[in-house]
Parts: sequence; structure tokens; C-alpha cells
Amino acid sequence: MFAIIDCNSFYCSCERLFRPDLQRKPVVVLSNNDGCIIARTDEAKKLGIDMGVPLFESRELLKQHDVAVFSSNYHLYGDLSMRVMDTLRLLADHDIHRCVEVYSVDEAFIDLSHLPLAALRSFAAHLRDVVGEWTGIPVSVGIAPSKVLSKVANRLAKKAKHKTGCIMVLDDPDSLQEALEMTDVSDLWGIGRRYARKLKEMYGVNTAWQLRHMPQEWARKNLGGVVGVRMIRELNGEPCIRLKDPLEKKKMIATTRMFGKPVFDLAPLKEAVATFTARAAEKLRRQYSAAASIDVFVVTNGTQSGSYVYNPQHHHRYGILTHPTSDTSALIRAALPLVESLFRPGTKYVKAGVMLGGIVPDDALQGNLFAPAAPQENRALMDAIDNINFSMRDDMVKFAASGLTRNWKMRQEMRSKRFTTRWDEVYEVG
Repeated sequence: MFAIIDCNSFYCSCERLFRPDLQRKPVVVLSNNDGCIIARTDEAKKLGIDMGVPLFESRELLKQHDVAVFSSNYHLYGDLSMRVMDTLRLLADHDIHRCVEVYSVDEAFIDLSHLPLAALRSFAAHLRDVVGEWTGIPVSVGIAPSKVLSKVANRLAKKAKHKTGCIMVLDDPDSLQEALEMTDVSDLWGIGRRYARKLKEMYGVNTAWQLRHMPQEWARKNLGGVVGVRMIRELNGEPCIRLKDPLEKKKMIATTRMFGKPVFDLAPLKEAVATFTARAAEKLRRQYSAAASIDVFVVTNGTQSGSYVYNPQHHHRYGILTHPTSDTSALIRAALPLVESLFRPGTKYVKAGVMLGGIVPDDALQGNLFAPAAPQENRALMDAIDNINFSMRDDMVKFAASGLTRNWKMRQEMRSKRFTTRWDEVYEVG
């Protein structure tokens, strides 16, 4: 059996945790640059506020109903997410390295194969209550024989939280059939909008229960090959999607951001790419790896003098490093010439990013026959910078190429304080 623990309206719950006056009141959180609504409380949903709607289209409705609006506060959300996941690891007290898979910032799978069926509901209630008490974040728990079915259970538990107590266990044929009959194929984990439309219009498959009874050979031909077969088997309670090892290393690392305002000059564009390169290098060192290649991309949207037309264009440059490295200075030196080759005067740049590839373990670097051995004397310096920045945050120590003012950074005009990660913004009681 698998459980998925999903934080309820996670971003909004994080904001409410330090604003008790917002309990049972509508709250929404905005995307990068305060563009669209990406999180809503149940109260906001009842007002007809849709997910993904641009802020400017909803201003009147938000003002009319006195909805609390927040910019994304990723430092706060990341810290509270870590507390939730650490709590789950403590509660799942058998071999935590294989038992808990952090699926996203607000979701985690837990392997419950060691528990008897009779104990599943009480264990789910224990998870819900302890996470809520220790972190202040409300969660829903769905339990079923496979990961796809556990997602179905969790969705229904949240949808009818007043009846289910945010817990649903699909441990018998009757409850499983009822749940799948209530689930539209478009709501299944792994079924996108296009496949859902295809299933309904071409094959008359509208519910998860109907999809469950489709032949595996049909799924192989019409539902993405092996992926479709795996979906059918998972819906039949046969686990095919294993828990991922939390220590598994990424094969590609990327850092990308939208700019807070359009960039037209080379200097701020280089600052942004240098900043993103430094962030990607931190992620690289965190998994004790080195990168052999770097890919820099930018997104343009018109020119400085042209009228506004939404027509984003992607451009990128790729470079191979002489030696695999995790040294931020070496990676920045490789990235900046790529930015210069991408830059076109008068063009409006709205986004940039850096992707590191050719990732290998940093303790087994292959030499280059045509180049001297790669120096590693900067590793101690990189570790020291990482430790300082992790404890002090906000890039306390950074390379000059990353800039000082960073006027291109994303807008966060309605961001709450970073209560748990900044001494000068710590929550005050009294």
C-alpha cells in the first residue's frame, strides 16, 4: 500500500500560519512577478476565483470580497516544506531512505507495505494530526495499493474533506470502484488534457473506472506505449511506479527565472545569467557532482521600440567544458561568453536560464589527454561560500559578476515576511 500526503492549499496555508486573522477567509497567492493566481483557499474557490487567472483580470473581484493577496514567498514555503517532510520521515520509522519520496514541495509518497490493512486508517490519522500539530500545515492523506490510486484517494479526500476528515483509504473492491467511478479521466495523475480529450471523444472513456477495464494492448497502441500499460496496471492495483531514491542524483540541473521587468542591455543580462549559474553550481555541489557542459538560453519578446505583442522566442548557446567542474567561477567564465554571443542590441529579454549537463561524480573525474589536470583547490572555498549562504541566505557571499543591485529580479510587491529564515523578519509574539 502507498500513501500520498498532500498539504492543503500549501502556499496559502503557509501565509495563514503567521496570519491567524485569515483563518476561514479567502486567500490567494500569485506567481512570479505577481502575474497569475497559483494558489487559492477553499473560500477563494467558492467566490469563483479560478486557477491561473491573471491578477489584472481579478482585481475587482478580489477587492469586492476583501481577498488577501500575497506574492510568492519561496523562502518561507521552502522552509515549511522541509519541516513537513522531516516530520513525515520521523513518523515513517522504517528505513526512511527508501520509505519516503518527496514528490514536490507539498507532496510526498510513503511506502506502507509494512503495515497491516487494519492499521492504515489510524496511521493516516496519526500522520495528519502530528504534521498539523508540529508544523501548523493541514494535510490530506490518500492510501491505496498503487501510487496512481493513492492520488485518486487523496483528491477525493480533499474534495470532501468535511466528510472524510481529509483521509481516504481504498483498501477494498467496493470503495475502489466507487472512487474510480467518481474520478474523471482528466483528473488522473499522468493523463494530460490532450489524452483526456482523446479518450472521451474517440473511445468513450470518461471515468477512471472505464479506463481501468481497457485492455493493456489497447493502451500500448493508444495511450503512449509502456506508459499507458503502466497506467492500466496501476489502476488495477498493481504497483508499477516505484518510490524514487531520495539520494538519486540528477542528470541535469537547471536554474531559470522570468525577469521582474524587461532587460535591454548586456550588463544586466550577464548579471542574471551569472546569478543563475551560481545557483545551479550550488545544486551541483549539493549532490557531490561536476558538470561537463553548460547551456545558456534567453527568451526574447519583441524590441525596445516596438509595440507589445506576445510572441516569445527562445535562443540558446551550448558549451563543452575542458574539465568537468562544480567551481562557480569556472562555470561563470564559461557562461558569460555564451551570453555575449546571444545578445542583440535593442531586443527585449524577458527570461534567461542556465542548464548544466554531462553530470558526473566529483570524486571520479576523467582526465583530458589534451589539457592539463583540472585543479581542485577551490573546493574548500566553494564549500565555505555554500555554508555561509545557506545559513545567512540572500546570497550573502556572491561573485561580482552577479551584480549588486539586480534590478532585473522578479517583482514581489505583496510578499509577506520570511518569518522562519531571517532574523530581522522573525515572527514576533506579544
